[in-house]
Amino acid sequence: MSIPQKEIIQIVRDNIGPIAAPKVVEVVKMLPKTRSGKIMRRILKGVYESKDLGDLSTIEDGASIEEISSAINLMKSELGK
Repeated sequence: MSIPQKEIIQIVRDNIGPIAAPKVVEVVKMLPKTRSGKIMRRILKGVYESKDLGDLSTIEDGASIEEISSAINLMKSELGK
C-alpha cells in the first residue's frame, strides 16, 4: 500500500512540525544499500549534488542509483531548481 504524497507531508507537519515539512515527496522502491543492508548516505548526497559517487563495489543493487537519480531530478524540476 502506498501512502499519497500529501499525506506524507501532513504526517511530517503533525509529528515534527511545519518547519520540517517537505514541499515535495518522491517515493522510490529501493535505496542504495550495502550487501549487509546499510543505507549508503554518501550515494544519496552525491547523486543530489551531482558529484562523483566514488567506489560502488559494495552496493547491493546498482539500479537503486538510477531510481534515486530520477526521483531527485523530478523533485528538482517540481521545485524549479
